Amino acid sequence: MRTFILLLICIGCSFGSFGQKIERHLKEAAYPYYLYLPHDSILNSHPPVMVFLHGKSLSGSNLENLKKYGVMSEIIKGRHFPAIVIAPQTNNGWKPESIKEVLDQVRAKYPSDSTRLYVIGMSMGGYGTINFTGTYPDIVAGAVAMCGGGDVRLAEGLSKVPLWIRHGNKDYVVPVSESQKVVNAIKKYTTDNLTFTIDKGLDHGDMERFFRGTEVYDWLFGKKK
Repeated sequence: MRTFILLLICIGCSFGSFGQKIERHLKEAAYPYYLYLPHDSILNSHPPVMVFLHGKSLSGSNLENLKKYGVMSEIIKGRHFPAIVIAPQTNNGWKPESIKEVLDQVRAKYPSDSTRLYVIGMSMGGYGTINFTGTYPDIVAGAVAMCGGGDVRLAEGLSKVPLWIRHGNKDYVVPVSESQKVVNAIKKYTTDNLTFTIDKGLDHGDMERFFRGTEVYDWLFGKKK
């Protein structure tokens, strides 16, 4: 009986982790990054790619910081995503071309769905999301930028991509006016692809809760070029 119970436990452990993998890449690209690879059945079927851009509090040279909140935190807790997830780390702000270098490296090794690239970020990562999406609008299928801002000169490119901007109205770290500037700039072109949500009663750190839910992921994964 004891052997049977142990066997069941082992089977359960194997089933829960089968085909999934988290890799650390430290020196191969402009940024070090975590790479989450889904189950083999998904990985071998050209899955979408999701890029997570962290905020300033997770900056540095220790990838372990990325486990504190956000997409990687969810993965470490056991959440499964039907996508390849790239979580780079910066210690000095986000550069679109450097994010692209990491993305290209991963895509060269793991074939993915070129029509389903998603970007999500919070705070400094929200700025990074806006600036990357505006720089490379032709490759991004959907983006979620929370409690950030961005370069309004990229508004034309941003207007071409399904973009969800979220900001708490009690944010005293990055005021909601930073997101509003980007929204106003995009509106000069079109609002067809733009969703802007002001989350009442939420401050800067409160926005982290959306990584723990399903709403933003469901929205992203429903987009396609």
